[in-house]
Amino acid sequence: MTATREQDVVELLVDQHNQIRRLFSEMDGAQGDRKREVFEDLVRLLAIHETAEEEVVHPVAGRRIEGGQKIVEERLHEEDQAKHMLAELYDLGPDKPEFDVRFQALKNAVIQHAEREEQQEFSTLREKVDKDTLKRMADAVRAAEKTAPTRPHPRTPESAVGNILAGPPLAVFDRVRDKMRELVKSGKGNR
Repeated sequence: MTATREQDVVELLVDQHNQIRRLFSEMDGAQGDRKREVFEDLVRLLAIHETAEEEVVHPVAGRRIEGGQKIVEERLHEEDQAKHMLAELYDLGPDKPEFDVRFQALKNAVIQHAEREEQQEFSTLREKVDKDTLKRMADAVRAAEKTAPTRPHPRTPESAVGNILAGPPLAVFDRVRDKMRELVKSGKGNR
């Protein structure tokens, strides 16, 4: 990817999928504080990524690709399952003995989900949607990510409307919690 060329939505999301894969790989060898940091990065990226996909990409795919509604419903179901798994892991914490086995199940589910998105949804979007629209969709994904929650919220609906209604208040809560965690970690919140 060259810095002078603007990414379209497919390139942006595939890059994010690759970041997610790298974080999963990094988790395999991480321990202690590093394991917790990598897991928190992964949680944040997955939460933001899935919210943006649900708000921007899935609605377009559902309308523009043949059989799109069925494909989107399947991806939303997978995302809902992963959101529940991720929330349980987040509550459990990476230092618990059962974390690693459950984390491997999440890793397998998310990687399979990403592969299905890339093969069934993204490749068809590239064929059916013009380049300018794909670039505008990338801008819309970036905008959606700015107001997306940074943690999984399994009780929120898996839809664009659900995310638009519930996402911003949850995002404010999550981002305040993230800042407080950063303060405590830096020692500035302990005075």
